[in-house]
Amino acid sequence: MIVDCHSESPVRSRLDAAAPGKGFVLPSASSQPETAATFLERVRTFVDRELDRHVPAESESPQTLHKAMRYSLMAGGKRLRPALALAASEVVGGSFEDAAPVACAVEMIHTYSLIHDDLPAMDDDDLRRGRPTCHKVFGEAMAILAGDALLTLAFEVLTRGARTDQIPHVVRTVAQAAGTAGMVGGQVLDLEGEGRPATLESVRAIHEWKTAALIRGSCVAGAQAGEHP
Repeated sequence: MIVDCHSESPVRSRLDAAAPGKGFVLPSASSQPETAATFLERVRTFVDRELDRHVPAESESPQTLHKAMRYSLMAGGKRLRPALALAASEVVGGSFEDAAPVACAVEMIHTYSLIHDDLPAMDDDDLRRGRPTCHKVFGEAMAILAGDALLTLAFEVLTRGARTDQIPHVVRTVAQAAGTAGMVGGQVLDLEGEGRPATLESVRAIHEWKTAALIRGSCVAGAQAGEHP
């Protein structure tokens, strides 16, 4: 286990126990189950609206910073991490609205990581999702600041959850998933592994930290936000 992001909450046992007749109610035989594609489209619509509400408008000062933040954040994408957070909330009896701050926060953190990954000092990429990367459009310094601002805003948004008793648990979960024992630590492993022979163990560690930690954190934090007494 790479990230222990739920030690103070009973959510994990409820997620692990989720099975037909336990953690959620299966649709009746006469109802039409929602497909993955339909669910993801519903998530994208909901999350894009919430992100637009939380992120300052491009017209607000400092305008260039907010333009850079929005340029990368609203560039599309699968919204996989928000989808997992929202689905986890529903599994434990919550709603999209309960986990909306988590969904927005993990997408902001994911986007900040992409902005920084694309920089010349890191992966040095010119394109992201079919268009120029943030630093190619706004310059390296502004791209760094846009990533910093998205990360900072993510934790502000987490404090806007309606369940104030769960906010400390949610913040801790996301912070651990995104930090040195998670996403950032995985990026370090990736950088230090360049030019070295890859082993199964080293590749697995990079993926578990750099990618899987935030995915897992999205699930746990979404469930924490959606759980009701």
